[in-house]
Amino acid sequence: MTTNHSPSSDSPFSIVHSPLKKGYKRTEVGVIPEDWRPTPIHDFAPLQRGFDLPTSLIRPGQHPVVYSNGILRHHEHAMVKGPGVVTGRSGTIGKVHLLQEDFWPHNTTLWVTSFRGNDPTFVYYLYTYINFVRLLSGSGVPTLNRNDVHQYVIAKPPIAEQRAIAEALSDVDGLITALEKLIAKKRAIKQAAMQQLLTGKTRLPGFSGEWETKRLEDIGHFLKGSGVTRHDANSGRIPCVRYGEIYTTHNDYIRKFHSWISATVAATATPLEYGDILFAGSGETKEEIGKCVAFVTDTEVYAGGDILILRPRDVNSLFLGYALNTPEVNRQKSSRGQGDAVVHISATALAQVCLLLPPLEEQTAIATVLSDMDAEIEALEARRDKTKQIKQGMMQQLLSGRIRLVQPDPVVRGGEQ
Repeated sequence: MTTNHSPSSDSPFSIVHSPLKKGYKRTEVGVIPEDWRPTPIHDFAPLQRGFDLPTSLIRPGQHPVVYSNGILRHHEHAMVKGPGVVTGRSGTIGKVHLLQEDFWPHNTTLWVTSFRGNDPTFVYYLYTYINFVRLLSGSGVPTLNRNDVHQYVIAKPPIAEQRAIAEALSDVDGLITALEKLIAKKRAIKQAAMQQLLTGKTRLPGFSGEWETKRLEDIGHFLKGSGVTRHDANSGRIPCVRYGEIYTTHNDYIRKFHSWISATVAATATPLEYGDILFAGSGETKEEIGKCVAFVTDTEVYAGGDILILRPRDVNSLFLGYALNTPEVNRQKSSRGQGDAVVHISATALAQVCLLLPPLEEQTAIATVLSDMDAEIEALEARRDKTKQIKQGMMQQLLSGRIRLVQPDPVVRGGEQ
């Protein structure tokens, strides 16, 4: 959809029906239900430009201040009455927010409170669906110009259908929010379990006796990863682990791989063995240096440079993956990091790190409890992600009129409402 109202293949409203489906009509925005009406945003729910609010004038209060990337602060005074819809004009452009309360729209935003009889929640979902990024203008810093946005033509359903669509999508959002809260709760429970089980403060039933303090050099030996550059990371089909991924994509143990190398690159890289512990040998801060993950699969995998590998013996490696990321161990790694702009830690320094080790049978039991918690969290995350995908599909179907939630009024023809 372009700003001159001509149909375009990238319009989210275009529906291709051949022959034309009964109850639909061809319009400048594509094929839409007969009782929907092509309407420019200016006549649907026009946007206003936000207002300046110097930081020095912000006082703690109940009213949100909405910037282009979200609600960052609260202020004692509100500029406009809710409900309202806000989208980024600059900075984080196109992200849309729905506010039910009074708020202050910052000058990095465009906002709506004049809904022209349309349902505010429907407007929120519609503007999210449009994706205003497609309407950016300016050759320097990208900016969302409201005059350009106002020329954009949408397909407007009757108010009853707007409300039905808004309710259906709100129900899905409610499910997503509930899942995210449950995931956060399960993560907190797991964190508490780690603090208790990995320190011996809480013992699993059937276990007793003293734990031993061991240095890493007492339970294995170190070697280094090598041979994988950024350019090599997508050169083939053999999985590998790069040190940056230990910070960004792996936690406690490796579940899946994100880089793939060729046999030629693998010949110069370090092969991993089941039970290896991989430490990031460099990082941006001392607080995060030496984050580690356990490798507990039998897959052929290689380690790239800046990874330090502990090859342990007579211990449960999955237990180590959890235990070597606890606050007490992290403090030891942090104290041994060297450098400012880029922090490094050596195998010699890591070898002196100490941790409490229970007997092997108890290590295995603890690792099983924690990995079961991880599996439950992963299942919830997969359900949340699937629900988000379902929501996207619903938006495509409902906001384009492909699927109807309200039976069309046979009296309404040609989109007149």
